[in-house]
Order: sequence, then structure tokens, then C-alpha cells
Amino acid sequence: MEVCEKGTLRAHGKRVRRRKPLPELCFVIALFLSLWARAQDGDAGINQANTMIRDYFNTGVSLLYAVGGVLGLIGAVKVYRSMSEGERDTARIAASWFGSCIFLVVVATLLRSFFGL
Repeated sequence: MEVCEKGTLRAHGKRVRRRKPLPELCFVIALFLSLWARAQDGDAGINQANTMIRDYFNTGVSLLYAVGGVLGLIGAVKVYRSMSEGERDTARIAASWFGSCIFLVVVATLLRSFFGL
């Protein structure tokens, strides 16, 4: 290897640029900063997350009930329309729409009882 102009190296007749040590320097700085920084108490973070989830849980369950109600109304309109048009699959359509509503209500109730809220 021989040195050419502007800091490039020549190996086997091809110019090779020198690597700059920026990634290694960033890694060393990040390593020292991580050793220097203090970690927070793990129990306090878990307790804070627990209270935040419990605060939002009732809102989520109410949202599931609301989505179930909207699906029930849409399903009722679809079933009425299919019955008035005389379609054969009215029972299948009714079972699928109202089954999804019942599923959402059951899931919301089971989540509430599972988490003890």
C-alpha cells in the first residue's frame, strides 16, 4: 500500500479511502454516557404503568360496548334490508352480525373480570 494525494491509499493499483473513526467514537461516547447515567427504580415504573393502564381500562371497556352497539344497529339494518328483499341467507347474516356484537360485549366483560376492575 502506498499513500497518494489527499489521504487516499493505493492497494493493488486501486485507490482506497481511509475510514473515518466517527462510528467508533459515537459508540464509545454512548458507552460512557450509559455508564454515567443512573437508572430509575424499576418498581416505581411498573407501578406507574399499572395505574395508567387501570385509568384507561374503563374507557376501553366503554369503547368496546359502544362499538358493539354500533355494530348491532348496522346489523339490524342489514338484516331488515335482506329480509325485505327476500334473500335466502337472512339467518346467516343475522347470526354473523349479532354474533359479533355478543362477542364484543363478552370480551369486554371478561377483560373487566380478568383484570379485577
